[in-house]
Amino acid sequence: MVKGRMGWDWEAWSVHQRKSNHVVVKLLVFVILVGLSFRLLFSHSTDFQAVPGSPVAVAEIAASAGAVVGLGNAKPHTDLPSTDASAPAPKATLDVEEQVSQQDKCDLFTGEWIPNPSGPLYTNESCRFIEPPQNCMKNGRPDVGYLFWRWEPHGCHVPPFNATKFLGTMQNKSWALVGDSILRNHAQSLICLLSKLSTSSLASGSSVLLVPKLGAEDPVEVYHDDQYKSRRWHFPSHNFTLSLIWSPFLIKAEIFENDDGESKSENQLHIDMLDKKWTSQYNSFDYIVISGGQWFLKTAIYLENNTVVGCHYCPKLNISELSLESAYSKILSSVFGFVTASKHKPVVIYRTWTPDHFENGEWFSGGKCNRTSPYKIEEFNGKDVDLVMRNIELEEFDRAATANGSENVANLKLLDTYQLSLLRPDAHSGPYRTFRPFDKNKNAKVQNDCLHWCLPGAIDTWNELIMELITNE
Repeated sequence: MVKGRMGWDWEAWSVHQRKSNHVVVKLLVFVILVGLSFRLLFSHSTDFQAVPGSPVAVAEIAASAGAVVGLGNAKPHTDLPSTDASAPAPKATLDVEEQVSQQDKCDLFTGEWIPNPSGPLYTNESCRFIEPPQNCMKNGRPDVGYLFWRWEPHGCHVPPFNATKFLGTMQNKSWALVGDSILRNHAQSLICLLSKLSTSSLASGSSVLLVPKLGAEDPVEVYHDDQYKSRRWHFPSHNFTLSLIWSPFLIKAEIFENDDGESKSENQLHIDMLDKKWTSQYNSFDYIVISGGQWFLKTAIYLENNTVVGCHYCPKLNISELSLESAYSKILSSVFGFVTASKHKPVVIYRTWTPDHFENGEWFSGGKCNRTSPYKIEEFNGKDVDLVMRNIELEEFDRAATANGSENVANLKLLDTYQLSLLRPDAHSGPYRTFRPFDKNKNAKVQNDCLHWCLPGAIDTWNELIMELITNE
C-alpha cells in the first residue's frame, strides 16, 4: 500500500487542482507519512510473526518444514518463516541490549511457555550423557510436542543457550552443582548443551527430528565415585571443569535408601553439620549451583551435637515431632551462613524448590503424569508443601543476600525455577523412566517419575537462565 501511494503520478494534476485542493494535498501527505512510518515499523520488527497456538500445531509446522520426516533422510527446508529466537536481531535492538542487561529490564522467572518451532538444541542421539531414566525418547515416549516450547519472560527475551559463548566466558574456570538427583538431571542438561557433536536426529516412533547441534566441545570424564553420583568432567580446550557433588541434604546425613526410594531405616540428619563433600572443595570453585529438594520431605531423624532432637514423620518411633519448616530453615541458614562467612567468594547460585506433578496418587501409590502440554498460568498453583518450602528458601536467601552489604548481593544469585517448572507437567519422564515399558502390555501398571525431567526438555531452560544471570553482568 505504501509503495503504491509513493508511485502516484503527481505531475498529472493540473495547476488549478493543486491550487484549489490544499486541504486534500495536506491530507494525502499525512497519509503517506503515516504509511511510511508503519512500513518502517514493521520492517524492523520481529514481534508480529504468527506463532502456532499449541504444540500439535508447532509439530505440524516442523513437519511441513522437513524437520520431522519418515526416515530422517530429508533436509530441513529453509523457506519457512523463521520464529527462531537465535535469528540475528536488527542492529538497533542489539545496540539497546548491549547497553542494558535483561536483568535490569525484566524478571527472568515470571512469564509463560510459548510454542517454539525450532525445537531442542540437542537430542538423545547427539548427547551421550543422558542417563536412562531421563532418556524418554529412547525409552519409547511416543509424543514430541513437549519439545516444542520455550520460556518467554514477561517484558524480555531469553535467547537459546550459546555453548561457544558460555565456554569462552568460562575459560580456566571451575563449576560445581551441589544437591540431589534433580541437580544431576540439571548437570546432564548442561553437559548436553555444551558437548560438541555434528548434526543429530531424535527418533520417536517412525519419525526422526533433525536438529543442528550447537555444542562447543566434547568433555572428558575425569572422576566418578563408586555409584556415579558424584562426577567431574573437563573441557580441555577451555580448561573448564564441571563437578557434580551428590549431597541431597546439604548437611551430614546417614542415608538408608536405594535408588528406587525404598528405605530400610529412617534417614539421620545432623542439622548442625554441613556436608564436607562440598564444603571441603568449596575454595576450588569459581561458580557453585546449590539446591535443596524433595529429600527433605522424607521420614528423617534430626540430630544436633550427635544427639537426637526430633523426627519428621516417625509415627512408629517414640520421638517428638520436629517441624519440617523449622529444620529446613535452620539448614538453609547454615548453608548461606557458610557462604557469606567464607573468605573465598565464588558466584553462588541457589536454585529454588522443584515441584512434582504426580496426579491421582504419589510415586509409591500409582500417581501419574500423562499430560502432553503445559499448564496455563494459574491453572495449577502447586501443592501447599511446595509453596511452604519455596517461601522458606526465599526468606533465607534474602536474609543472606542483605546480611553484610553489597558484597553478598554481588556473589549470591537466585535461580527461581519454581514457576516455570510448575507449568510443565508434560515434561517429566512419567512411565518412560524405564525402557519401552508398554511393549509387552499396553495396559501395564508402571511406576511413574513425575519429578525428574526428560532430556532434552524443559529443564534445559534452567541453563539458559543461568547463562543470562552470569553473562549479562
